[in-house]
Amino acid sequence: MKKLLEISLGVVTSVGGFLEMGSLSTAAQGGAAFGFQLGWSIVLGTVCIIFLSEMAGRFAAVSHHTIADGIRDRFGIKFFLLPFVATVIVNALVLAAEIGGVSVALELATGIRYPWWALPVAILAWFTLWRSTFGLIEKGMSLLGLVTLSFAVAAVLLKPDWRHVLAGVLPTVPHHNSANYWFTAVSILGASITPSLFLFYSSGAVEDGWNRGYLGANRAIAAAGMAFGGGISLSVLIAAACVFPAYGITRVDDYQHLPLVLVAVFGFWGFVLFVASLAFACFGAILEIALEQAYFFAQGFGWNWGKNLKPREDPAFCLVYTCALAISAIPIAAGVDPLKLTVFSMALTAMSLPLTVVPFLVLMNDETYVGRHRNGAISNAVVIAIIALSFVLATVSLPLQILGGG
Repeated sequence: MKKLLEISLGVVTSVGGFLEMGSLSTAAQGGAAFGFQLGWSIVLGTVCIIFLSEMAGRFAAVSHHTIADGIRDRFGIKFFLLPFVATVIVNALVLAAEIGGVSVALELATGIRYPWWALPVAILAWFTLWRSTFGLIEKGMSLLGLVTLSFAVAAVLLKPDWRHVLAGVLPTVPHHNSANYWFTAVSILGASITPSLFLFYSSGAVEDGWNRGYLGANRAIAAAGMAFGGGISLSVLIAAACVFPAYGITRVDDYQHLPLVLVAVFGFWGFVLFVASLAFACFGAILEIALEQAYFFAQGFGWNWGKNLKPREDPAFCLVYTCALAISAIPIAAGVDPLKLTVFSMALTAMSLPLTVVPFLVLMNDETYVGRHRNGAISNAVVIAIIALSFVLATVSLPLQILGGG
């Protein structure tokens, strides 16, 4: 029973990976511009992250390694620098976008422009990380993140044509604006399969002391947690597809549009629910990504690490998340549009995925680390296919979107 109660690890990971500025904005953009047509990209991303999260937990439980130190140990420090540099850069951009997400929520609540909130948000996140244990962050953000269920309720109350919703699960050729269609699909995939998501999951499993006895619970945690996040993300797309066309909105290029998804259903309380959902989900993502930056540095270079250690016991680990928060707050404080930064960073995430996932797949097939618990053919095929798809789409659509002024 205790193991199953640790479902909160999967939920908080999905809150930080699915339910944040990236998933909310890309799903809303997909729904506004293309109706239910891009539902398939959320489903694909959810399936892939379920596989990757289960693999990350299995790897940690069997080998007692995180993914980062496994890659360094298996391939050496020179090779490790490739995924390290890519992941650190992408994480910095995504962290900035999440700080922007909380800042936007506070602007909506107070009327004070979001750049003024960037540094206070970063300081609050730093204080939370400095003073809290991993368990408190894990369970606290899981509970607060449940407010995002309001999107699922809204999607049902809007009474969409469920036949069209189901049809969107299958990829289709876009009826218009092909470059933007594929760019949005890539952004949704990038928001679903961020490297920080499964890297954080493996670190959390080690922090919680998982062993082979947790393999069954790990499957349940990965499936339920990631499906929860994917379901809410799909709900945002459905609600946006129902609401935005009624207001003549086919492109979500202003974050002031986003609350309409819930306001159209719940009125004033919809606004309150949206602000709370955006703030809690993005704040959870800030904590997760800042921690993952620190985990990646410490595990990659052999430093002492652990969120449950006191700062004086792992000073370099604490210094990394402190610097990460300070650096990522600067673009938002300078006035960079969080929505544009989010969508662009999600596409870059999709392009960077092979650098992390490919060596991870090698580890998952190496008996030295996982023994008889290595990957099967289905796990390898699913992950390789989806990562290849997202990389190809990103490589093609990102230049097209930039050249087209998108």
